[in-house]
Amino acid sequence: MIRARLHRRGDDWLLAACDEELAGLTFSEGKLKIVLSENFYGTESMTEETLGIRMGSVTMMNLFGEKAVSVGIEKGFVSPENVIVVAGVKHAQVVLI
Repeated sequence: MIRARLHRRGDDWLLAACDEELAGLTFSEGKLKIVLSENFYGTESMTEETLGIRMGSVTMMNLFGEKAVSVGIEKGFVSPENVIVVAGVKHAQVVLI
């Protein structure tokens, strides 16, 4: 399952999604620190299929975790070469023009 939340800023919609088992955790690598807070990633659980559908209706995405990033790749929103790894966990950010 995936944890996800939509955020609206003007005309833009950001989909924040992370693998459910990562929600609430903090990842650090060097000076980089990422907190997967419920405030940002939400509390709603959804299937990978539902996440893929939601991806088609937003202008930006913040994806964290193997499953979330894999859905982005599968749906053609994320190029594998643009995926970074933070503390052993895949991460991708997407801006759709």
